[in-house]
Amino acid sequence: MNQIQNVLTDKGSKYAVSGAPAKNRKDVTALLTKLKTKKKYAKATHNTWALLLSDGSQFKSDDGESGAGSVMLNVLEREQLTDHLVVVTRWYGGVHLGADRFRHVKTCVYEYLADFFEGNKK
Repeated sequence: MNQIQNVLTDKGSKYAVSGAPAKNRKDVTALLTKLKTKKKYAKATHNTWALLLSDGSQFKSDDGESGAGSVMLNVLEREQLTDHLVVVTRWYGGVHLGADRFRHVKTCVYEYLADFFEGNKK
């Protein structure tokens, strides 16, 4: 699983992003289990994720961060990344971020995509 830690910090909340190829929900479960073997990620406030499959199927989880999965799916659709799970992790910093949290989720996904596509050019 590819990971980018410390993507951004806002009002004490910290964000990271992870991802890996996935073909179905079983892969998602296995990858999330693997991610959460790291205590830091297991204790995170939110591990939101999205997966867009090449057959058009969509899976997502807000993990308590209402609306974040849909935001992530929109980015994956726009960038045409299929069969790849993307997980945005947030450690809550004690201050509500309001709508800014959606901007931060997008930033994390785009950061992951930039890293992913750059790595595939090499």
